[in-house]
Amino acid sequence: MTDLLTAAAIALGVVLLLGPLSIPILHRLKFGQSIRTEGPASHQKKSGTPTMGGLILIAGITVATLYAAPWSTEIMLALFIMLGHFVLGFLDDYIKVVKKRNLGLKARQKLLGQIIIAAVTLLIGSTMLDIDTTIWIPLTHVELDIGAFYYVLVVLVLIGTTNAVNLTDGLDGLASGCMAVAASCYAVVCILMNHFELAIFCAATVGACVGFLRFNFHPAKVFMGDTGSLALGGAFAAAGILTHTELLLIVIGMIFVCEALSVIIQVISFQTTGRRVFKMSPLHHHFELSGWSELKVVFVFWTVGLLFGLLGLAMV
Repeated sequence: MTDLLTAAAIALGVVLLLGPLSIPILHRLKFGQSIRTEGPASHQKKSGTPTMGGLILIAGITVATLYAAPWSTEIMLALFIMLGHFVLGFLDDYIKVVKKRNLGLKARQKLLGQIIIAAVTLLIGSTMLDIDTTIWIPLTHVELDIGAFYYVLVVLVLIGTTNAVNLTDGLDGLASGCMAVAASCYAVVCILMNHFELAIFCAATVGACVGFLRFNFHPAKVFMGDTGSLALGGAFAAAGILTHTELLLIVIGMIFVCEALSVIIQVISFQTTGRRVFKMSPLHHHFELSGWSELKVVFVFWTVGLLFGLLGLAMV
């Protein structure tokens, strides 16, 4: 327990220290966020707010984990998954913000990067961590061997989780707060399943996210950008894969799932019927356009995330 608190405290401290130092630099470099014109009108005032704040967030997690957690294959693989997606997110933000190319990385480039990360994860996991091709069915003692389909599942988990967290990062403090809740729950899952080192990694993620809220809560002084959201999604997916609780990610990360599903449903509905199911997707924008304040949406989503997190723990 001491190691968990140490990791969370160090991550919190690193983020709180780097925030005031880095935000003025991001301002001077004009690394400002572009706001979608079709989005809620209230968001236009956020245009120019520094982005790529994920740099300080991921620095906090990495430093805290390396200091507090014993050197192990599991920890190194968790960091690899997170930092691999951090690199993808950084390149995406760099192309959009610095090179002024709005689309950032092409979809196939990002997908290729994620497949490479998944391949390395599976290679190391199967050869050095004895991760097999079974999946645990929540609420049961059943472990189902799905054979080669497990490799496809890992790729889908990494791609789905990272993109779902990325889609959630649309309101001040929303993604960082939801991730703090989800990582807290997964720290408990890791302890219950005797993955104590991975619990330290999760605790560091909690500390960094809480620290980042100091600068990211409404009105945000900095956004995490894809640099942070893809990396946090990678960290969340790593916790699920390395504890072999891939399906539990759906429950504990239900907010992220709903955000992603809202986009999928919206696209399919519009392309097939010409109608929109939601006023705007991802889901948080639908509630904004329905009259909810940004703070109300954030607090309600945090609360729902906590309830599903507790449900996930009960299932374990």
